[in-house]
Amino acid sequence: MVELFTESDEKLLDRFQRAAFGYFLEQFNPENGLVGDRSRAGGPASIAVVGFALSCYPVGVERGWMTRADAAARTLVTLRFFWNSCQSEQADATGYKGFFYHFLDMKTGERVWQSELSLIDTTLLLAGVLTASVYFSDDTPSENEIRERADAIYRRIDWQWACGGEATVRQGWKPESGFLHYGWDGYDEAIILYVLGLASPTHSLPESSYTMWTATYQWENIYDYEFLYAGPHFIHHFSQAWIDFVGIRDRFMREKDSDYFENSRRATYVQREYARRNPYGFEGYGKDCWGISANDGPGFKTLKIDGRERRFLGYAARGVPYGPDDGTIAPCAAIASLPFAPKLALSALRHFCARYPEMIRDSRLPSGFNPTFPGGGRSGWVSEGYFGLDQGIIVLMIENYRSRLIWNLMRRCPYIGSGLRSAEFTGGWLS
Repeated sequence: MVELFTESDEKLLDRFQRAAFGYFLEQFNPENGLVGDRSRAGGPASIAVVGFALSCYPVGVERGWMTRADAAARTLVTLRFFWNSCQSEQADATGYKGFFYHFLDMKTGERVWQSELSLIDTTLLLAGVLTASVYFSDDTPSENEIRERADAIYRRIDWQWACGGEATVRQGWKPESGFLHYGWDGYDEAIILYVLGLASPTHSLPESSYTMWTATYQWENIYDYEFLYAGPHFIHHFSQAWIDFVGIRDRFMREKDSDYFENSRRATYVQREYARRNPYGFEGYGKDCWGISANDGPGFKTLKIDGRERRFLGYAARGVPYGPDDGTIAPCAAIASLPFAPKLALSALRHFCARYPEMIRDSRLPSGFNPTFPGGGRSGWVSEGYFGLDQGIIVLMIENYRSRLIWNLMRRCPYIGSGLRSAEFTGGWLS
């Protein structure tokens, strides 16, 4: 306990960031570059997690956790796989129209679980692909090929097709049934999707699609904080893992005299205030124990606890303050808020370490824990294993706080700047 409180912020963050980075070394298939969705034997790869992995490798190099040659080799085998993989309407393909299926077999790379051709998960994969294309800038055969493959993968994507004849982008497509019957409505993690779709030099989205999407935004005043609402906290993180939104504004944010970075800061304070107020009386909630997001849960069951009926969820997108909420904390969401509210995030991390040490294994945070759920000591229920998305967002957001590495790299990506300008972002580093 004494060691915890004497450890400097820098050493504490380095320890947890390196532990999270280790996930991508452990869950990596060297034959094709795919990375497991979670640390469960026999599970599939997630293309979004691969995108996080590709973005984490430069962090590993800069922190001295892996060599540049190793990072380049891992990146190149990944890009070769995605470029050469089967793109067709067949149900067992890897992708179609340049997009990829959400979940793939770790060994074969074929679609599994009848998952959807996922636009947002392809975008998160693409964010990693483009991060690699900027970072690996040396004039060597391997790094030259990384840049060539990355650009080819990006240019192949047919963003126009992804609208499915509607004004905004659809969320996905299945060969069995066509486009999913819903698009993106309300503020969510799709900003980076629109930015990259608008910037495409081959099949770009119409600029009107972004305007139509932002027209569905919901501006709220919650606990005296005015902000663009999204309940699950990861929504306020994912696009900003790659894009530096400090001081740049689209039309919506100009009208609100704010920006997306400031919006995420306010959303973080709303998260903490919700936990402090604890309207449903869950165990553990407080000013240093918060983080309501999309994460693993105890399972769909109802229990009577201290005379009160509690309904628990499995993996679900929990949100603040409108729910759902079952008492499950996502500690990774709190730590990923570090760039926006460093004092709050660091205080939460130290609290997790001091109050719930049994839910932290080898300095790695679980997807979720629920102190209200009976059993397991103070932590109650703790998620088994680890999820790649959780570990990836920790690595990237800690790094952006420490050095701005990913933000600075993506400022140099021409497609990011082009897409932002097409979405009518102005000011700040775009000027």
